[in-house]
Amino acid sequence: MLGLLFALGFISLKFSPPLLFSAREKQRGRPRREENLRFKQIMVKHNNVVPNGHFKKHWQNYVKTWFNQPARKTRRRIARQKKAVKIFPRPTSGPLRPIVHGQTLKYNMKVRAGRGFSLEELKAAGISKKLAPTIGIAVDHRRKNRSLESLQANVQRLKTYKAKLVVFPRRAGKFKAGDSALEELATATQVQGPYMSIEGEKPSVDLVKLNEELKSFKAYGKLRIERMNKRHLGARLKKAAEAEKEDKK
Repeated sequence: MLGLLFALGFISLKFSPPLLFSAREKQRGRPRREENLRFKQIMVKHNNVVPNGHFKKHWQNYVKTWFNQPARKTRRRIARQKKAVKIFPRPTSGPLRPIVHGQTLKYNMKVRAGRGFSLEELKAAGISKKLAPTIGIAVDHRRKNRSLESLQANVQRLKTYKAKLVVFPRRAGKFKAGDSALEELATATQVQGPYMSIEGEKPSVDLVKLNEELKSFKAYGKLRIERMNKRHLGARLKKAAEAEKEDKK
């Protein structure tokens, strides 16, 4: 009987998890295994990363300050003022740029300022390619016009600029062909900031009153029919050609 009890006790000790107690757990009378089971119950599912935050870093070593920002702002403003005085009477924002469309399918509907006017645009506006940089017009000899609309828009931009242009003589008092008159020079002022800004055309929406014809129109059904017609176009043309051959025979 004692041998049987000892065997059963051995088996139970061998296959059941050991009940480990710490000093505090002995006082409470609760084994550590119960805490492990309780921890497993609150764990999240799936194969996620175990939360292990690293928050004890020397964050003060990585803080960047910009205490020189106000002084830099003042320095940039003074530099702009000095540049404006140096390049007088030219515009402060630089030479005139053409209107171009953005690259790729994502941006080609938007317009922006390009590098320079093409030689074709300068020729159509009646401006020499050597004269253009001297009167504040940017030139890009590599650019080519791919559409008539862009060519006409930039030619008109050049003509508008040329009409508003006031050309100062290279030397005071010695006027040459193409220089502006004294009256225009006296009233001329330096252009500050952007001029002849480029703005995209905003699409307009026309409002139409609903009538019985529009109400009865089935847009989805029309789309399905036209899609089917496009899909069967080749087969229908082939069938018509074969029928025409048979009629000729």
